[in-house]
Amino acid sequence: TSTYSSPAKSLGDPGITPLSPSHIVKDSDADDAVEQLFLVVVAIDFGTTSSGYAYSFTKEPECIHVMRRWEGGDPGVSNQKTPTTILLTPERKFHSFGYAARDFYHDLDPTESKHWLYFEKFKMKLHTTSNLTMETDLTAANGKKVKALEIFAYALQYFKEQALKELSDQGGSDFENTEVRWVITVPAIWKQPAKQFMRQAAYKAGMASSENPEQLIIALEPEAASIYCRKLRLHQMIDLSSRAPVNGYSPSDTIGTGFTQAKEHVRRNRQSRTFLVENVIGEIWSELEEGSDRYIVVDSGGGTVDITVHQIRLPEGHLKELYKATGGPYGSLGVDYEFEKLLCKIFGEDFIEQFKIKRPAAWVDLMIAFESRKRAAAPDRTNPLNITLPFSFIDYYKKFRGHSVEHALRKSNVDFVKWSSQGMLRMSPDAMNALFKPTIDQIIQHLSDVFDKPEVTNVKFLFLVGGFAESPLLQQAVQSAFGSRCRVIIPQDVGLTILKGAVLFGLDPAVIKVRRSPLTYGVGVLNRFVEGKHPPEKLLIKDGTRWCTDVFDKFISADQSVALGETVTRSYTPAKPSQLVIVINIYSSEQDNVSFITESGVKKCGTLRLDLTGTDASVPNRREIKTLMQFGDTEIKAMAIDVATSKSVKVGIDFLNY
Repeated sequence: TSTYSSPAKSLGDPGITPLSPSHIVKDSDADDAVEQLFLVVVAIDFGTTSSGYAYSFTKEPECIHVMRRWEGGDPGVSNQKTPTTILLTPERKFHSFGYAARDFYHDLDPTESKHWLYFEKFKMKLHTTSNLTMETDLTAANGKKVKALEIFAYALQYFKEQALKELSDQGGSDFENTEVRWVITVPAIWKQPAKQFMRQAAYKAGMASSENPEQLIIALEPEAASIYCRKLRLHQMIDLSSRAPVNGYSPSDTIGTGFTQAKEHVRRNRQSRTFLVENVIGEIWSELEEGSDRYIVVDSGGGTVDITVHQIRLPEGHLKELYKATGGPYGSLGVDYEFEKLLCKIFGEDFIEQFKIKRPAAWVDLMIAFESRKRAAAPDRTNPLNITLPFSFIDYYKKFRGHSVEHALRKSNVDFVKWSSQGMLRMSPDAMNALFKPTIDQIIQHLSDVFDKPEVTNVKFLFLVGGFAESPLLQQAVQSAFGSRCRVIIPQDVGLTILKGAVLFGLDPAVIKVRRSPLTYGVGVLNRFVEGKHPPEKLLIKDGTRWCTDVFDKFISADQSVALGETVTRSYTPAKPSQLVIVINIYSSEQDNVSFITESGVKKCGTLRLDLTGTDASVPNRREIKTLMQFGDTEIKAMAIDVATSKSVKVGIDFLNY
């Protein structure tokens, strides 16, 4: 059977008319045909705490250009991404994004600022909402609600406009959206509805459309990082395990210094935002014996930690996933949350809640001050970290409680945090490290569980990527827990790893050949009732035939490996010849062996909708609709054919609006 080349000829994003079979071509020629359509690939790393974009022209894929430097910027934070913050006017119209949004919001008078809608760290909402729909709301800093879809679409539209403007300025003529293939990154542990939500927001932002879905690719963050890590040369990474004591320093000292040198190097090269990616697999792989070519990518960002286990197939460098993506909400936001808990302990939860609502801009200020100190935390630090309290915090606390902040600190039994005469919270390094501990412990625990899986033997390398990977505390914890099992490696410009990998993925989406299904998927069907095998309560007698109801017909099992382009085929027949739409419920479970859709842990998760209008109804009474589903891509796809006429049938697979 011929494969469907993917995702260039992607089939079955909700509402697409699938290709009629005559369009199905063998992979090789399909890719050539497709790459010519787009002049440039633009990838957007839409992060929980910070975001950015990068691009590459399809004619010179070895050059990756990272977006131009943004206005604004924080002390102690050097990178080319911008905070994922968005500001809407009191009339709910888009005003600004990133540093611009933050600075404008901060400069508003408190009486005014309470009418403006400011959003930050909102991406996590897609991960934490169990029943995500197009109607899900987000809450602004002032407590007002706005549809999440609108906020995501505004943010993506902003990136779209910035990128097109930069491309136009560079090329000297207007760049059209139709010439761009867009790539948006999402965590691998996101469920199908969140990926579909991101796609809908991109359609709303005008990046692609349901008629032209292959203009947008959803990339999985750790996969993107993995694709980039394959190409690393030795001078582009820091190997934590090879740090023997140098001149009497212990390895923990050198963790910090190696990183500072790397940052210096990146800073010197800041003028050039173009990175060359050689068209080879990096030297690091040359030392791999056949068969021990497995590695783990740990993508630790602001919101989530995503863990992927890959095997590299030489010499082409194709990737194969060995264990389904795992992870959880263990991003660096956890550290901010611990800091907030500490403030509640010292000043009282009632005060902190009030302060956030009444002085939202000052709260944002305090968290920015904390962020820069958070980046100064290191395992061997001895001098305290000072965090400036905004004047309005000190002032509002006195009004609220009738005594001073200093008094509160003396009274609270938090011995690690003192008041300094310059109006700052003075935290001992131990106090700061304690804020990191719960989050880092969860990451290490989760990684240990992954290392214990039988599929994860023989791992030679662990790549630590993502913004949180810059933290020396996390680096040290990972190195001391797993350094004896594998080499822990950090790419130099670790915060941009995913961005660059996402561009490479957009240029060649077929590089990942085999993935693992995160869940078991299937549908409910009737089977002939077998005495002794089927439970009597499932018996249904219809026209004299004995049926067993609620049988789970499995499409694919959790953690089953599935190749790109591989399809699962089922045939469905309309109950009545006149029926114009077949709607089939899709169920999922985390368990492998599911017999009935009524079992615990089995949830309805979406629908498959076959639209039979416009197909010739004069064909035989029992029409057979053959449905082909693909589980090997970053999104689940479907297509369908009317067997009698070989015509394609319009099919939608929907995990959001069912």
